[in-house]
Amino acid sequence: MEVQGATSIEEQFEGHPNAQEVAAAWKAEGFEGCWVLALGTNEAANVAAGSAVTERERIEKMMAIIGEEPVLWVNVRSLVEAGDPYSKENMEKWDEELQAACDSYPNMRVYDWASDVKDDWFIEDGIHFTSPGYAARAQLIALALAHAFPEKGETEGGAKNCVVS
Repeated sequence: MEVQGATSIEEQFEGHPNAQEVAAAWKAEGFEGCWVLALGTNEAANVAAGSAVTERERIEKMMAIIGEEPVLWVNVRSLVEAGDPYSKENMEKWDEELQAACDSYPNMRVYDWASDVKDDWFIEDGIHFTSPGYAARAQLIALALAHAFPEKGETEGGAKNCVVS
């Protein structure tokens, strides 16, 4: 498990590896299994702030590392007002791009955290969560993972079956 604040797929923060570097290191160590990617908040903000790397390119970079292994992406939401890179509207653009990418990756699912998160789970910045919010998020991600990739039986990929809640 890799949890580091301010992680982005493309950009580095204070010398810490980006998500591509972390995933590539796990692959180099021989990791095989199901991936859970809780990325996107910084992706949406970085694109909105002018990054030349689009939302789709960011998704494709991670999927190129993951290959055909199952992956559950956790979509994003904020309470930040329009005009800020972390605005709700920019988060929605990221979420739309995640769902659209499912047509290209049959091994990909998206957990619709944006529909489950409650406003009172956000701290004052409208981006990060309270302790109860993070606890609920962990539990809901685990449930979504079990639903997305059941132990017995196959599920079909593509946008039709992409989003799980």
